[in-house]
Amino acid sequence: MHNFSLPQNGSLSKLMIDKEITDFKAAIAYVNQLPYGRTSDRSDYCLIIPEHKGTCSTKHAFLKQLAVESQQETVQLFIGIYQMNEINTKGVGSVLNQYQLNYIPEAHTYLKINGNILDITRTTKNEASFEESLLLEQEILPHQIAEYKVQWHQNFLKQWILEEQLPYSFEEVWKIREACILAISV
Repeated sequence: MHNFSLPQNGSLSKLMIDKEITDFKAAIAYVNQLPYGRTSDRSDYCLIIPEHKGTCSTKHAFLKQLAVESQQETVQLFIGIYQMNEINTKGVGSVLNQYQLNYIPEAHTYLKINGNILDITRTTKNEASFEESLLLEQEILPHQIAEYKVQWHQNFLKQWILEEQLPYSFEEVWKIREACILAISV
């Protein structure tokens, strides 16, 4: 994996250097070990440091912005929609079975470095990776992790409900999705 030193003058780099983390690989390792959890403001990826937790969006956006500060264009931030099921996301099967769904499209944020996916938030051992069931992906900027990501995901779900002719409203599908997230958060 591509490694580089963090600049002395970047605001996120300074947060890392204060913790004696001076290169990107060490920053990845540090962010990786932060517990999974939503910060008090899902759009402010800087909060992963003082709040000592983060989601796929905030953790990967933080690392992308570190790369921007270091002028490293080979590090890209992506959101993807994948077919979330028991095989690639252990714990959601019972919720999906309850609603007779094989999968539910879920948005996931990750990095690509030199075209290779780097995902530091999926720590549970699953039978298959999310990449194998990606339906769609889009490169984004760090400031797009909150409102834009949610809108993009919700628009995809609304279209999916129509195409699959599901007997559920968008609101019901969103509640099923939230139940899946709760099932894997335990």
